[in-house]
Amino acid sequence: MDLEITQIAPIIIIALILIFLVILFTFVPVALWISALAAGVKVGLLTLVGMRLRRVIPSRVINPLIKAYKAGLDVSTNQLESHYLAGGNVDRVVNALIAAHRADITLPFERAAAIDLAGRNIIEAVQMSVNPKVIETPFIAGIAMDGIEVKALARITVRANIDRLVGGAGEETVIARVGEGGISTIGGSETHKQVLENPDSISHTVLAKGLDAGTAFEILSIDIADVDIGKNIGAILQTDQAMADKNIAQAKAEERRAMAVALEQEMTARVEEMRAFVVEAEAEVPKALAEALRSGNMGVMDYMNYQNIDADTNMRGTIGNDSKKDQKIDNEDKK
Repeated sequence: MDLEITQIAPIIIIALILIFLVILFTFVPVALWISALAAGVKVGLLTLVGMRLRRVIPSRVINPLIKAYKAGLDVSTNQLESHYLAGGNVDRVVNALIAAHRADITLPFERAAAIDLAGRNIIEAVQMSVNPKVIETPFIAGIAMDGIEVKALARITVRANIDRLVGGAGEETVIARVGEGGISTIGGSETHKQVLENPDSISHTVLAKGLDAGTAFEILSIDIADVDIGKNIGAILQTDQAMADKNIAQAKAEERRAMAVALEQEMTARVEEMRAFVVEAEAEVPKALAEALRSGNMGVMDYMNYQNIDADTNMRGTIGNDSKKDQKIDNEDKK
């Protein structure tokens, strides 16, 4: 029995040692610690264990730390770990710091971390500071004073401004400001020919306004790549105005015609009314004559004189109508 215990004891001890080593190498990144020591970065095992306890992946901090140390940057473990805990990309920030250091650009770690946490790509910003970017605007359409539309295509050379990356406006704002300046410059030209002859006047005017204020970029140059002639907006506006005036005049004329027709109809109705009244009155004349003859107020000779006067009046009216007809015919013949 004692012999069996003596034989089993070494096996148990070896198993416990293996389990301890497995736990040690799993929880404590010994290989990473050795790599840091070999690179000259002094990091204690307790520091790595503390990262594990703080739910920080040690390799996400130590590897960028080794890279920064080899590049000659003064970055501490606490800075990298705090940036990782804040949700930043430690490796990208270190790469940006190395690129800025090589390009002799002043970029403190705190500013780089703030730019990264703001959601901007800090590496692209550093690269754009070294190698400026060209932004091409859509066609900027403006109307000169002579009414001719002029379209210009501009290329904007910008460089990232590290100090204004946090809180600075983006490319859309730069394009909008350049477009506004281009429209203002074209609109201030007396003729479209001036813009065609001197397209650089647009870039000079826009650059003089300092359009990069408050943006994350520094405008280096604005170059006009293409200038085209558009529509004759002045002529189109005049045509539209003339058409509108014509429609208004037609509407007023139609209103006057309708009023004249209504007045004519009203006068016709009144004439018919008067004619009916006259007819009604004329119908009473024979009755009155008959009554006058019966009552003795009118004699036969008076009635005959009345008939003669009526016949004479009708004859004169007929002669007058014939004279008017003959004069009308003569006038038509003369024409």
